[in-house]
Parts: sequence; structure tokens; C-alpha cells
Amino acid sequence: MSINANIKHLRKQKGLTQEQLAEKIGIKRSLLGAYEEGRAEPGLDYLIKISKIFDVSVDNLISEDLTDPERQKAVMQKDIEGKKLRVLAITVDKDDNENIQLVPQKAAAGYLNGYADPEYVSELPQFYLPIFSNGSYRAFEISGDSMLPINPGSIVIGQYIDNWKNIKDDKTYILVTQREGIVYKRVFNNIKAKGVLTLVSDNPAYSVYEIPMEDVLEVWEAKAFISTQFPQSQMSIEKLTTMVLDLKEELGKVKKK
Repeated sequence: MSINANIKHLRKQKGLTQEQLAEKIGIKRSLLGAYEEGRAEPGLDYLIKISKIFDVSVDNLISEDLTDPERQKAVMQKDIEGKKLRVLAITVDKDDNENIQLVPQKAAAGYLNGYADPEYVSELPQFYLPIFSNGSYRAFEISGDSMLPINPGSIVIGQYIDNWKNIKDDKTYILVTQREGIVYKRVFNNIKAKGVLTLVSDNPAYSVYEIPMEDVLEVWEAKAFISTQFPQSQMSIEKLTTMVLDLKEELGKVKKK
């Protein structure tokens, strides 16, 4: 099996045109065409870039027949079970404390391309919270109302999960994905059975859906959130007014006694 057929197969599977994939790799479309047609083979630098784009090891890209659905599934499953995802790009402060990088909504699209680049990560806004000292953490500004009562614009702080096995059912996670972008959902782990994660919104207006594990770039377990919107009181103004008047009346009675 040639690497050329693997590249062409993975590109089509991911729904990319030759132009789009060439741009991601940083080469001309004509050179990518030569790779796919077997007229040329990529050097090591480009092999590494291609392997990252398709989330497959260089070794598997070269030696495995990824055009065979069963073989590709077996390769992916092997990677999923027990594999460390990758070395995480981080920064530290002057006291060697690991920073928490903030990914604002406006940077979400760029993060999908730069999440593994230490230089890109170092340019994100960063802060440090002493209560999060064990592990690696990142903060994401969420959009939409699918996870109410956590409001759009809230910042969710997540701890990095470096092994798919550690994803627990009915916990909330921030997922960095190739097709859906950055999503914050309640997750159920169906990797062993179906090779997917099931994503559920806390807002019942949104449907449950599944995402294949090979589409997931990063997983962060939600640990805290920051919001400028305080929870609304469940008590109506009328009821609160009645309680205040009743309290005044009781105090008046006490004073008379």
C-alpha cells in the first residue's frame, strides 16, 4: 500500500479539496496532486504536517492500508486505547507556574490551526489561579445557549485529558474538534462500542448527536466557570414585596409588646 493512496483517501474522508489540504500543509496544489498520483512523495517535514492534520501517526500513514475501512478502524482503535494524545503546548510564569491560556470566541477558529503550536499558544491571553495547580488547564469562552444555565460569553476552565479512557460519562467537557470547532457539552463515552462520543446539551431544545473520536483534537474536563451574569432570583418581585411587608408587620407587633 502506498502513502499516496492514503493521503488521497484521508483527504476525501475529511471532506477537503486538494486546494484546501495543500493550504493546510503549506504547499502548492500541484505538488499535492503529485503526491496523490504517486509521482512524488512528501519529505519528513511534510509527512509530520500531514499526520497531524489527519491525526494519524507517520508510521501508520506510511505502512498501513488506511483505504481499507476495517484496517483504518483497527489502527484508530489501537491509538485510542491507551495512547497519549500528544505533548501539550503550554507556557509558564516567572515562578515556573503553568499558565491558563484563554481562548476567546474570536480566537476559536484560529485555535483549531494553532492549538499544537507553542508560539501561537504563548500569544493567547493568560492568567494563573493557585487553586488549579495539578495538571494543565485552559479556559474557553463559550457561545450559544445549549448549556444553560451557563450563559453565552461565560468562560469555562477545563483540565486537559491526555487519554480517551479517562473521559467519564455524564461529565461536561470542552472538545476541540476538526468539524464542529470548539464545543462545550455533556459527554458519554461510547468509544469502545462505537468509536464515538455522544454529546448532550443541558438545554433540552438541542438534539443529542455523536462525534467520531478521530475528529477530536483535544479534550478538556470542565472544572469551573467564570461569568459576569449573576444567577437570577427564583423569587418574584411580588412575593418578595409581600415578605418584606409581612416582616415589617411582625416587627411592629414585637415593638408594641
